Amino acid sequence: MDWTLAADDLDMTARLLVALVAGAVIGYERTYHARPAGFRTHALVCMASSMLMLVTVYESQWVHVSAEMVRIDPTRMAQGIMTGIGFLGAGVIFKEGLSVRGLTTAASIWITAAIGILAGIGFYFPLVIAVVLTLGVLSFFRWIEVRMPAQAYYHFEVRSERNAGMTEASLRSLIGSHHFSIANFSFRLDGEGRLRRYNMVLRATDREAASHLADALFADESVREFRISPTGD
Repeated sequence: MDWTLAADDLDMTARLLVALVAGAVIGYERTYHARPAGFRTHALVCMASSMLMLVTVYESQWVHVSAEMVRIDPTRMAQGIMTGIGFLGAGVIFKEGLSVRGLTTAASIWITAAIGILAGIGFYFPLVIAVVLTLGVLSFFRWIEVRMPAQAYYHFEVRSERNAGMTEASLRSLIGSHHFSIANFSFRLDGEGRLRRYNMVLRATDREAASHLADALFADESVREFRISPTGD
């Protein structure tokens, strides 16, 4: 066997294994947080990106024409990979009520594809740096995000008895006393006109405000049912 070819085979194998490990490490973080695309998905995406880049990097081994007739442009393959990954990323983004979830996972899939490209062209040092930075964003930045001041949005729905239940004025007063502002307020009658139903979007900077509001609603015997749903990523 040609030793140059054998060396190339070993190099290809090493690049695929590095891509597999890098994708698996990032995917494990997503799996740990119960995201829809996790360990196996990220490993496959990273390895697939590496495989496609190998097709370009080692084009001379499968294109049997004169070198003068071949113009290699590896960046075109990279552009095609990143475009295709966009469709996969869109598949993990979903809307649940007023919440949009999966954006961070979609971004992690996209950057995993880029890391796979680095493995495919043999840029191991920037690959390791990229994996470390990606894990830092997904884990350490999560810790920062929880503690940094920011507005939180909630979808709020409550039903109470029509005759003895809370009025719109009393509900607005209760919500305001817990430092919420209200948007998209709507109401209707349910249960053949026996129940008042209010729907709205709440905004607050205090992350504990929702639990305090829930405690107040639990204590109100006229409340038949309520739901407070965060609208985060």
